[in-house]
Amino acid sequence: MFEEAQLYSPVTQGEDGKAVVHLGEAHPGFNDPAYRERRNEIATAATRWSPGEPIPQIAYADVENDIWRTVCRELRTKHEKYACRGFLEAKAALGLAEDRVPQLDEVTARLAPLTGFEYHPAAGLVPLREFYGSLAERVFHSTQYVRHPSEPLYTPEPDIIHEVIGHGNMLASPRFAELKRLAGEAARRVETDDGLQFIADVFWFTLEFGVVWEDGELRAYGAGILSSYGEIEEFRGMEIRPLDFGEMGTIEYDITKYQPVLYAAESPEQLFGAVGEFFATADDDTPARYAAAAR
Repeated sequence: MFEEAQLYSPVTQGEDGKAVVHLGEAHPGFNDPAYRERRNEIATAATRWSPGEPIPQIAYADVENDIWRTVCRELRTKHEKYACRGFLEAKAALGLAEDRVPQLDEVTARLAPLTGFEYHPAAGLVPLREFYGSLAERVFHSTQYVRHPSEPLYTPEPDIIHEVIGHGNMLASPRFAELKRLAGEAARRVETDDGLQFIADVFWFTLEFGVVWEDGELRAYGAGILSSYGEIEEFRGMEIRPLDFGEMGTIEYDITKYQPVLYAAESPEQLFGAVGEFFATADDDTPARYAAAAR
């Protein structure tokens, strides 16, 4: 999935050493020179950063803080209605500011005593092996830019709203943080591209777009759903299938559209037990084992 998205807004380096973000023609900011320059500026700060240095501080403009406030306001009641209990408890524990875009070091400072995770800045989408492998060390790579103001409730690629409201709140939960750490260990364990992609695809249908039955209701826990104003209203109307890791690892999907097929855990206990076991045991032979079982 990350390779596909990287083609959408790849980041390159110009002769002057500054980053250049290449937006696709369908991107809402494609014809906005000021937005494109802003994306380049923020991406450049990330490319010049090295671990151990202070996280780049972004002076967010009023329009960017307005977008953050709008999304937080719109998602507040939707989370109460649709999010699983574990996410809601973690969100309350993290206590992110809703009146302005937080700096990544602020998010890290709040996560540290809860689960030990920390945020590192990224210019754009991070290569698959690096992104997942870093989770094993409790590091989450995050963009720092804000989506285009013409569509404050939608983004075609992960922005800081998705990275922090979606993943940051999940990472404040010890149980969800442990699932992500296990996914990172799995990514470190495999050597083949097929093995890594299988893990990434299961991650997509669980920690990005996972749903769970809780108290008789279908609720969301995936960061992709819980950071999306639109998709959070639609997920209960999608085709809901039981957990099936073999199918998750092989089904085709489009990351730029609402997911028409979702996989639901029967309960939070099954969610943490089964998904945790998958990531704890996945290896290079996993795709072949599931393929053989499906015959």
